[in-house]
Amino acid sequence: MDHLTKMRQRFHRAPELGFQEENTKTLVAKHLRDLGIEVHEGVGVVGILRKGTSNRAIGLRADMDALPIIEASSHDYVSQNPGVMHACGHDGHMTMLLGAAEKLASEGGFDGTVVFLFQPNEEHGLGARAMIDEGVLDRFPMEEVYAIHNLPGAPLGEVSTRKGLVCSSESLFEITVHGQGGHASMPQVGVDAITVGAELVLALQTIVARKLAPGAGVVVSVTEFLTDGQRNVLPGQAILKGDVRARAPEDREKVEMLMQQITDGIAKAHGITATVSFRTEFIETINADAPTEAVVRAATAAKLAVIPDRQPMSFSEDFAHFTAAIPGCFLLMGNGTDGPHGQPLHSSDYDFNDDLLPIGAEFWTKLVQDRLPPRKD
Repeated sequence: MDHLTKMRQRFHRAPELGFQEENTKTLVAKHLRDLGIEVHEGVGVVGILRKGTSNRAIGLRADMDALPIIEASSHDYVSQNPGVMHACGHDGHMTMLLGAAEKLASEGGFDGTVVFLFQPNEEHGLGARAMIDEGVLDRFPMEEVYAIHNLPGAPLGEVSTRKGLVCSSESLFEITVHGQGGHASMPQVGVDAITVGAELVLALQTIVARKLAPGAGVVVSVTEFLTDGQRNVLPGQAILKGDVRARAPEDREKVEMLMQQITDGIAKAHGITATVSFRTEFIETINADAPTEAVVRAATAAKLAVIPDRQPMSFSEDFAHFTAAIPGCFLLMGNGTDGPHGQPLHSSDYDFNDDLLPIGAEFWTKLVQDRLPPRKD
């Protein structure tokens, strides 16, 4: 499948950020149309392939967006869009699904409808919701939906998944401390927002350590600390930004409540005010039982190594919005262990493993044939 390698590397050379994937969408739509597949374009691209007489339908999703990263690779297909890079393998995800579309369009072997979902802006957790809000699930009803993500460091082609929760939610928070700025030589005159902010950074760590059950899988991270202070000026305002991962909605809601409680308490102790913003864009990704069992069967049929009950992942996936609406399964597929294929996702020297392209395409084909089996006359 050398043409799949060329296709993937073409996507890699021309990465586009979320909701800016116009050239990518054009390439995807053209390839689907060249295969004789019905195409619908909107915020994403939807391909419809029908075979036989069954009214059953399943969806297969691939993400299209890249990341704002400067690529450090030296191969001959490096990004030609400065500061933008396919550092998460979405170039490979698209290509595997297009490879499956080729096989299914030419070989068939199923009875029903396959809905190919090429989704924008997965990285910010907005693309799946945008496609759903646009009506993709109403216009193209599906009984089940599936998605693959490559996993660096895992053996090439190894499939791992689990029933129930497979990926954590992500919530972004922002705490603004409204202190009283002043001269650095006279801190007693004002309220130093850095001091209050530092107390908050430490106090927020007690949410996981002392307020939630051990093993809850919650992570609270302060990732930015911004102030309006200068060399000899104590800041009057500090902004803390951060990230919360959770494996259950009730834990996520408890973190938000405790964060507000801690912030109010510390602000009151210093005689100032502080505000908290907490928003969740990535909800928890939940795999349904029957689709997950089908993934294990399809991987076995494709002669791939399978881990059917892996540990939940701490990263987040906006595919969760699809599985919240209809039953589905999100699975990981090993990208290999060597060189750039084993580098972490979102690293500047990561690269998708082209040897995975035919493996992924074959897996998708086996899955469709499992879920939409031909009629036995």
